[in-house]
Amino acid sequence: MDNLRLVGIGASAGGVEALFELVAGLETGLDAALLVVVHQASGGPSVLADLLARRTAVPVATARHGAPLVPGAVLVAPPDAHLHVSDGHVVLTHGPKENGHRPGIDPLFRSLSFAAGPAATGVVLSGLLDDGASGLLDIVRHGGTAVVQDADEAHYDAMPNAALEQVPGAVVRRARDIGAVLAEITSRPLLEANRPSNRLTYEVRVSRGAEREMLEHDPPGRPVGISCPDCSGPLFDLGGADNPRFRCRVGHAWSPRSLGYAQDDAVERALYAALRALEDKVALSHRIAASADATGAVRVAEKSRRSAREGLHSATLLRRLLVAGGRSVGPADGGSDDADGSVR
Repeated sequence: MDNLRLVGIGASAGGVEALFELVAGLETGLDAALLVVVHQASGGPSVLADLLARRTAVPVATARHGAPLVPGAVLVAPPDAHLHVSDGHVVLTHGPKENGHRPGIDPLFRSLSFAAGPAATGVVLSGLLDDGASGLLDIVRHGGTAVVQDADEAHYDAMPNAALEQVPGAVVRRARDIGAVLAEITSRPLLEANRPSNRLTYEVRVSRGAEREMLEHDPPGRPVGISCPDCSGPLFDLGGADNPRFRCRVGHAWSPRSLGYAQDDAVERALYAALRALEDKVALSHRIAASADATGAVRVAEKSRRSAREGLHSATLLRRLLVAGGRSVGPADGGSDDADGSVR
């Protein structure tokens, strides 16, 4: 990419406010193209670029597939599309979700690392869980630079802290001071580029939806005996002991924390399905008992009422477990709720 410097900025919950402060501190004429990913609903309107443009003199626009990368300008990922770069241009894809998101921060960071090596910089702002941490490590491993919002000022410190766990040497600044840091970083002489690793090459291609990698090869890692929350396919560990992360055969990717969160959600859905089945069973048993009473079938009626009582008991325990948020539930009262109805 002729040493074009690239800056990727990733944010999630609480990150829009941080972005407002960051872009307000950007210098005009910055020697880098800036690309922004914020987690957002797939069907939402693409208004973030307009909001950012009101707070900076730097040009800001929503990214368009095939658009050229321009130094000193900011491009924002639209909803429901991963933002990549290739040969000095924007690549938007509907590739597999990563950490449950599209656009994802990790795909952007890996794409910048693959395309620009030491000319890439990743910035992680406020957010939940840990999207961006793995991609930031890839940037650093390939000679680039990592910047993280000061967790003490972030509305949600999980993403900044996860990034620092992976890249403890990252530059840490308040959001309003990151613009000045980027100006200093992009003025440094470039180091010699490292060759992209085979794993990085594979992941970038899969995130763009390359069929050959997904159809002809399993992910380059060991199977871990866990299924993907998005498609139930087997997951493979691509990161190893120092950076565990998982990808399935069709391309969905998960960090450990995002995978755990998705599994919790899957367990809750399964428990509610079981609760619905139990309550259906209770209703059917009552109906059978009433019909048996009408015809004088005493034994059938009693058996059905007993079945209803057992189902109701199980459903009550299960509902208490769900309301308690998965904490331990006692056998007698289903938990230790306070007298006012609150749950410890």
